Amino acid sequence: GLQKRYEHQTPELHERLKFELKTIRELGFTDYFLIVWDFIAFAKRNGIQVGPGRGSAAGSLVAYCLEITDIDPIKYDLLFERFLNPGRKSMPDMDIDFAVDGRDRVINYVAEKYGRDRVAQIITFSTMAARAAVRDAGRVLEIPYGVVDKIAKAIPEGPGQTLDACLKPGQELKTQYDADPVAREIVDLAKPLEGLVRADSIHAAGVVIGDRPLTEYVPLQQKGADQEVVTQFHGGDVEALGLLKMDFLGLRNLDVLERAKDLVGNGIEWSKLPLDDKKIYAMLAKGDASGVFQFESSGMREALKQVKPTVFEDLIALVALYRPGPMQYIPSYAKRKNGLEPVSYIDPRLKAITGTTYGISLYQEQYMEIAKQLAGFSPAEADDLRKAIGKKIHKLMASLKDKFLEGCANSGTTTQVANQLWKDIEASQDYSFNKSHAACYALIAYRTAYMKAHHPQEYMAALISSVMSTKDRVPFYVNACDEMGIEVLPPDVNTSQLDFAVVEGKIRFGLSAVKNVGGPAARAIIRAREEAGPFTSIWEFCERVDPQASNKRALESLVKCGALDSTGATRKGMLDALEAALSHGQRAQFDKIRGQSSLFGEEEKLDTVPISSEEFEKNELLRLEKDTLGLYVSEHPLHAIRDQLRRKTDCAMADVERRRDGEVVTVGGIVSAIKHLTTKKGEPMVFMRLDDVTGGAEVVVFNSVYAQSRELCTVDRILIIKGRVDHKQEGETKLLAMEVSPFEAVAERKEVTIKIDARIARAGVVRDLALLVRDFPGESRVNLLLETSEGPRQYVLGPQYKVKPVPDFFAEAKALLGEAAVV
Repeated sequence: GLQKRYEHQTPELHERLKFELKTIRELGFTDYFLIVWDFIAFAKRNGIQVGPGRGSAAGSLVAYCLEITDIDPIKYDLLFERFLNPGRKSMPDMDIDFAVDGRDRVINYVAEKYGRDRVAQIITFSTMAARAAVRDAGRVLEIPYGVVDKIAKAIPEGPGQTLDACLKPGQELKTQYDADPVAREIVDLAKPLEGLVRADSIHAAGVVIGDRPLTEYVPLQQKGADQEVVTQFHGGDVEALGLLKMDFLGLRNLDVLERAKDLVGNGIEWSKLPLDDKKIYAMLAKGDASGVFQFESSGMREALKQVKPTVFEDLIALVALYRPGPMQYIPSYAKRKNGLEPVSYIDPRLKAITGTTYGISLYQEQYMEIAKQLAGFSPAEADDLRKAIGKKIHKLMASLKDKFLEGCANSGTTTQVANQLWKDIEASQDYSFNKSHAACYALIAYRTAYMKAHHPQEYMAALISSVMSTKDRVPFYVNACDEMGIEVLPPDVNTSQLDFAVVEGKIRFGLSAVKNVGGPAARAIIRAREEAGPFTSIWEFCERVDPQASNKRALESLVKCGALDSTGATRKGMLDALEAALSHGQRAQFDKIRGQSSLFGEEEKLDTVPISSEEFEKNELLRLEKDTLGLYVSEHPLHAIRDQLRRKTDCAMADVERRRDGEVVTVGGIVSAIKHLTTKKGEPMVFMRLDDVTGGAEVVVFNSVYAQSRELCTVDRILIIKGRVDHKQEGETKLLAMEVSPFEAVAERKEVTIKIDARIARAGVVRDLALLVRDFPGESRVNLLLETSEGPRQYVLGPQYKVKPVPDFFAEAKALLGEAAVV
């Protein structure tokens, strides 16, 4: 394994390997490594995508040489003792990511190899959290929903919130509890419910392996539709019994990578991809990361544009940085990386430890190295410090302080520097991250970015196929294709495959994604096409496709979405002839079964009447397409004004579900559906579905707002809505409208004026502006207004430098030249 992984080997490399092997043997974990190596090797032999690693296991050179992991721990300074060290007594934690489609096959292999009576999945218990307890109490007491909702929302979102903590002085719930007898009654009833087990289910990842039948250790049961064998003890109790527990996680992005690789068909080897591909970093530096694992959120795309990554270490850092605690360091990291802020070290020895992160300590591993090199900690002691930081164990942290300060003094570190380092270590409990895990996920991100940069059609086809069951994500990725210049075509019975596929450089909609069609019908259509060639009419389609698989509802949806347009008939004409075509097909299939195909002839011709050439209006065709596909494919009604909508809003419809509960956002879109309701007080209100080119969400317009905007709330109306994000307990996200106003289109700017003070501007700024303009090609002329020592000068950039005046262009121009640059 070492020979395969490292062409040039050093004595230090051999020493690291010997140390790891010795530690693994002494701690009795040899069998553990071999078990993991075996089932991962099985997965790879059988074409099941395996992640490059997960968690601290990526710090092991042995795991890298056994091809359990794919990230080089030496090159990226990943620590073995972060995973395993002589002082550790508990079982190491080695979680494995598999493609979702192959995960069950790996579990089945393990069960077959070690015995089905020795392998089981693990149960998990969901307990009643504070908010859920309040809602259940309110429901039992038959308190109106609005009253209960107000009380529940006084409890902050997020895990770990308790009623006791929320009833402390100064908390919103405490105020309601003291002032409102109803709130007091609900909360008092909810208190004993909080923390009770509400339901049990199969853990998404946990698998236990025993050396003897598991019934000798733990009670078992069968759960789920497939009657899976599951432990009746949860994971913590299973580990306490000394049983081997592993997490087999299903990661959809691995399925996407494998599907895209199959579509490309050139045998890409993930482990051999060079990590210095300039095309990938150039793409990411522009914030072009839709569909890139870990990097596609709007906030992360902004971070990419700030940092402008050029090396793999930047991606590792961004994975660690883009979280609530360390997010504050993104601007500083970006400025230091791009030479806009000096990098300094309070002790010269820190350069070797924090140099790759420009003097900012982001990772727990960096603090472990500081403890070892500046305070003389042993690897086991450094891991204790890591544990105290990562799990916020304040007692353990306090016990290590004196040792750290004393060790620093012995190594020649000044008292001031030692105290500052300890202060930083204490603060790092809120933000430092596991570098091994960040590196593994950065590698998956890089692989997805590689496919997007080099094989965009195949990657996006695979990506859209992977989210077909979550319809709201399909429009987002279809819109991303449009922005990438990739045309997404509606389904076609003569060219579409089961899933989305690449046809002549374009992406063709998959048949199984059509409403009412599904897998069996799609396969029957493809099989009939492969057996006898393309379909030439709806009559022939009904003759050749098994009616048991493709029924009336399926055929109607196929016609409505345009999947039979290639036969030459109109959609309206085919819908008018639908019943006749189905009857014709049934007779043809029946006669074929009876062996009377020779009787057709003239009778068949009389059976197939001409189809009307009359067609629906364009708006109706688009509506039918939306109804059957869940989105507009051939043309979105907002396509021509999408840039104007962006300028008037601060949140895309697809991003509403990612915003915080209670956050106020402004969105814009077209009303695609509306439902009129009456409140218990007899007041009218509406629920509307609002869509833009990225997706859609439900908007609730209560009477107070509806009374002022009644005439605006109609289907096909384009609206701008300011509202509050509302995440329901069931996970459904709605927008509660605060203001509803009509969208008024304006003509796109014919020219853009950029102002630069040449007297103070840095060298090369005009060249950088020209490069930026080329990133946003359009039809608007660019005027350049230069302030010189001799007075203002005005120039017009050449016709090859016309720009598309979209918000992203203006934002990047301001970032490059300053807020006052765009006139």
